[in-house]
Amino acid sequence: MTPPRSPRTVLVIGGGAAGNAVTILLRRAGITVDLIEAKDDWNATAGSGITLQGNALRVLRALGVWEEVEKSGFGFDAVGITAPDGTVLHVAEDLRTGGDDLPATVGMQRPRLQRVLIDAVRASGARVRLGVRAELLEQSAGEPGVTVRFSDGGESRYDLVIAADGLGSTTRAAIGITDRPQPTGMAIWRIAAPRPASVTRTDLAYGGPAYIAGYCPTGPDTLYAYVVEANRDRATIPAGSYADEMRALAEHYGGHWPEITTHITDPAQVNYTWFDRMLVEGSWHRGRVVLVGDAAHCCPPTLAQGAALSLEDALVLAELLTAADAAGEDWDDALLQRYYERRITRVRPVVEASVQIGQWQLDGDRDADVPGLMGRTMALLRELP
Repeated sequence: MTPPRSPRTVLVIGGGAAGNAVTILLRRAGITVDLIEAKDDWNATAGSGITLQGNALRVLRALGVWEEVEKSGFGFDAVGITAPDGTVLHVAEDLRTGGDDLPATVGMQRPRLQRVLIDAVRASGARVRLGVRAELLEQSAGEPGVTVRFSDGGESRYDLVIAADGLGSTTRAAIGITDRPQPTGMAIWRIAAPRPASVTRTDLAYGGPAYIAGYCPTGPDTLYAYVVEANRDRATIPAGSYADEMRALAEHYGGHWPEITTHITDPAQVNYTWFDRMLVEGSWHRGRVVLVGDAAHCCPPTLAQGAALSLEDALVLAELLTAADAAGEDWDDALLQRYYERRITRVRPVVEASVQIGQWQLDGDRDADVPGLMGRTMALLRELP
């Protein structure tokens, strides 16, 4: 008689959107999951706002948190294009990439989304350790699995390690993947602010002193605003001047911007980051360590697809792992390669389109077919991942 197989164990490194999502889905299938996050606060207060398009909402519904997201965020179905003075030039209906029963887009305060996912991870029964890093990953060819040594002195062995530790993933480097994020030439200033009652969709202004000036409603009385410029050496921008720097750009825009600009006063509330691009090719795993989310790919937010692609990674990987587990099949190279092959054909065109849209702006290409490229790319995303 064959002895029963021991329950499989998974370590998730990183408690952002992808790491939290894959944890919730694996726990739902009864798989034992440990999640470690390097930050003591679990990123619960980081960031201003986030734009979640329909294909992201579809995953959040699969996680069981859609009702909370819907209640906490602000849904809308159109995007406005304005002149720098605020004149509305065009309003386009957004494609509902998550299906007709979900909004095209939900804007949300990023810390609120993180709190919703944290609560779902806690409720799943996963073991969570904060302020902990994986310092050493050991694999041997003849013995599938990974022995992990932690920064708190502990050591455990897992059937699989999922690296969801973001853009600067130390796990990616530790398993010998040499890809690194590369700057695209643009940077973005972001801030959360009160929402004027008449702001009920994203509006984008092209031209003026910034490449893009935009805002997105994130709740009943909040929005986040952003301006995009050419990237600069961050070492030359004192953190204490962040509000002044953003305000100097924003004050050139009309429409709702004068009201928004009055709230750009606290440098600690302003976030400045470069746009990066990266796409790991060939495979997203080495042995029994596999990458998800920004650890595997990143792109400028010109299509607002970063979080959505990360959540989709989590969904697809969890689907493959849980199906194999239920069938008593190995979590082997072939399975992890199938995960990569399903994702790369969807992720690559989004990364390439996001970068191209930014490059057209950097080049000042007035003949570029930005709406056409956006429409073609978003149409791809309406299909299931």
